[in-house]
Amino acid sequence: MFDLGVVHTQIDRPAPEQVERLSVFGVATVHEALGRVGLMRPYIRPIYPTAKLCGPVVTVLLQPGDNWMLHVAVEQVQDGDVVVAGCTTESEDGFFGELLASSIRARGGRGLVIDGGCRDTAELEALDFPVFSRAINAKGTVKETLGSVNVPVVCANALVHPGDVVVADHDGVVVVPRDRVSDVADAAEKREENEEAKRRQFAVGHLGLDIYNMRGPLEQAGLRYVD
Repeated sequence: MFDLGVVHTQIDRPAPEQVERLSVFGVATVHEALGRVGLMRPYIRPIYPTAKLCGPVVTVLLQPGDNWMLHVAVEQVQDGDVVVAGCTTESEDGFFGELLASSIRARGGRGLVIDGGCRDTAELEALDFPVFSRAINAKGTVKETLGSVNVPVVCANALVHPGDVVVADHDGVVVVPRDRVSDVADAAEKREENEEAKRRQFAVGHLGLDIYNMRGPLEQAGLRYVD
């Protein structure tokens, strides 16, 4: 059952310094550090290749073909926030464009993730306003049906709560629960340090077969080399 017609004006956000720590890592690293959970479906794509996002979430529950609640949500945006919009059912209409982006940016918002369509993509790229969307679609929407703001939503199969942190780049979108931001940043730092050591080994010609000690398990599994 959807919670419709509600705007929660108070949400808990993680400390800005915790979000900043997380922002230096890519989606793949954060996903691994989180325990390989939290990814949105891969059909959510950036509208331009260099788009990146990291910030606490203001959630929006939309009705298909109706962007009324995005306008309502803008009022709840604070500096550094990312708007994440799910829909009560699948819809690829163009919910979002340049004017709403200008409104969100004026309040300090960093971008949008939406399980729906986006338009005005050339203008959004010129503004360097990151949007990750299900589709690019010029078809407009109406403003007639209530949804909600700052309620839990499902966006591209990922459960998102207000105040969670979303990280997005060309590899995808991952959602980090609000109470795990600090420990995920710690785990991501350790992964990066470990990968840097491996990167140096690969660069001088060492093989993954040896770095990861694969030869013994491969032999046990029955792998044979034939001249």
